[in-house]
Amino acid sequence: MNSNSNLMVSSDSHVIEPSDLWVERLPSAFRDRAPRYKARTIFQAHDGGTNPVGRVREMAMDGVSAEILYPSLAMDQFGLKDAELQEACFRVYNDWLIEYCSHAPDRLFGVGNISTYRLDSAVREVQRCKDAGMRGVMIWQVPPAELPFWSSHYDPFWAAAQDLEMPVSLHILTGAAYAPGVVGQEGRHAPTRLSFLVNEKLLHIANGLIHIIASGVMERFPRLKVVLVETEVSWLPFTMSQWDKYCARGMFDSTMTMLPSAYFRRQAYATFFNDPPASMMLGEWGADNLMWSNDFPHHNSTWPNSREVIKRDLGHLSEATQSKLLQGNVMQLYKLPSVAPVAV
Repeated sequence: MNSNSNLMVSSDSHVIEPSDLWVERLPSAFRDRAPRYKARTIFQAHDGGTNPVGRVREMAMDGVSAEILYPSLAMDQFGLKDAELQEACFRVYNDWLIEYCSHAPDRLFGVGNISTYRLDSAVREVQRCKDAGMRGVMIWQVPPAELPFWSSHYDPFWAAAQDLEMPVSLHILTGAAYAPGVVGQEGRHAPTRLSFLVNEKLLHIANGLIHIIASGVMERFPRLKVVLVETEVSWLPFTMSQWDKYCARGMFDSTMTMLPSAYFRRQAYATFFNDPPASMMLGEWGADNLMWSNDFPHHNSTWPNSREVIKRDLGHLSEATQSKLLQGNVMQLYKLPSVAPVAV
């Protein structure tokens, strides 16, 4: 593992898929149902979103040496209800991302999208992503009501992810609650819009995580790694302490043999990029489980001022703790090769 103090590895950055990607690449049987997107979006201001050569140049401007990459347009496809179409869309995206990362394999590391309606197909796609050099996989954060995380439906998938050492990401804004045409954010009044942007997103990931932990998933699959992506982290110590309190009182009907926080410490990670309250707990809690990110190239990214934000939020920490948060944890989790620091 590279311990260079100048090394910054983003645990959550994004590509911007071509708007016509699925129209152009889906098999003919799905072409008439292909997701269609506007030619330009607010997220496409940076050349690096779609151009990996430009991306490496823009990474250097922010002092970032490597990135774990997630989708932008394809995120809403986790809300598709047609299993075959979702699988086909994700294969197209995964193929495109593999091509994108191949232009800088020492700096760009992809996370594949996995449809978990049909577990045989899901397991095959996890294996395909692993074979192609991807570093992890991503599923919906909010599953449909009929397929809750606490059901045994996912067990073949959890087993495959564990055995293949592919961390499983739960990213904000994915799944049933964010299906195309469901959210309707633009017409919301200020109170309900704020509720959606803050409260509902936090509720979704808190529910997803406790459903996975309390249902015994981490007990049955002790080497499975789960990553909470773009949910920030300052809420975690309080929430975890509450879960532990009620668990200790015997109020969970569960197969857990440890407190929820113990499973988190052993098997879960969370990303952060602009969470000022976290500065009060970083160094005291989660040093081995939290990972810095810059969310590039989205409009709320810390690019190109990531070093200033890091100084604000992490500057009081020891060099050893900063190293874990900025590079060590993410490199260990995804088993990244040695990464050369960019010139700063």
